[in-house]
Amino acid sequence: MSDSKSEMLSTIRKALSEVPDSESPGDVELKRDYLQKGKLSQSEIVELFAERVGEYKATVQRVKESNLKKVIAESCKRENVTKLVIPEGFDKELLPVDIDPLFDNLGSPLTHLVLDQSDGVITTCAHAVAQTGTIILDAGEGQGRRALTLVPDYHLCIVREDQIVELIPEGFSAVESSVTKEGRPITFISGPSATSDIELSRVEGVHGPRRLEVLIVKD
Repeated sequence: MSDSKSEMLSTIRKALSEVPDSESPGDVELKRDYLQKGKLSQSEIVELFAERVGEYKATVQRVKESNLKKVIAESCKRENVTKLVIPEGFDKELLPVDIDPLFDNLGSPLTHLVLDQSDGVITTCAHAVAQTGTIILDAGEGQGRRALTLVPDYHLCIVREDQIVELIPEGFSAVESSVTKEGRPITFISGPSATSDIELSRVEGVHGPRRLEVLIVKD
């Protein structure tokens, strides 16, 4: 065991030695005096979300409901997407007529090879957070399993204005029941996949889509 690890474990043991054996984590009240509710109007929240998502190098478009199908078709054409992964529960009426849809469902899931050979995936979302420009997926209708949004190189995500909250605590509260009652996996997406090495050389597409496009739909 390394000296640093031994020192860390020793510090933990020393701290725990002062805790009574009869005490449980639930006996200690946690202070939650941080800001839990935003103060912006819904229009300001949507504007902030669009700005923050754009800062992550994602493509952002504000779309009217009546134009959504047309914009989806234009995005697929611009990105040269023909083989498009479709999660279970996604509205098929929104799909372009000139694509090759790859439908994924629990009874017959697409293989990782098929996902890798696809041109992209289109999904809805559960919620979004303006504060950090984050999209939240909870594997619900139109979102699919986690692999669908990790393997394809392009992710076209539909976010409706009423799904956007201002702060991170509000986002956690919004998906709390998905976790505690339904046990769904939660995925947080803040821009296209990217990482940097020790010399800060940016590499995109390492652990998710290299290209992220967000369509913010006005109800």
